[in-house]
Amino acid sequence: MQDEKDKQERQAAIASNEKRQHRLKLALRENLKRRKSQARGRSGVASSEPGEGRLDDAGDSEPGR
Repeated sequence: MQDEKDKQERQAAIASNEKRQHRLKLALRENLKRRKSQARGRSGVASSEPGEGRLDDAGDSEPGR
């Protein structure tokens, strides 16, 4: 009797874990799609205005200053 209950609880836990893994997998996939889309959008802006947004270029002719 107790063995059957334990078995059912383990199966429920496994099913719950599988559902969670599936949700996480879908969320990760959607996040990757969104980030790729954002990167494509940024690359279009960056190519039209070269040099914009560079923090390391202070206008000095000598590097390291």
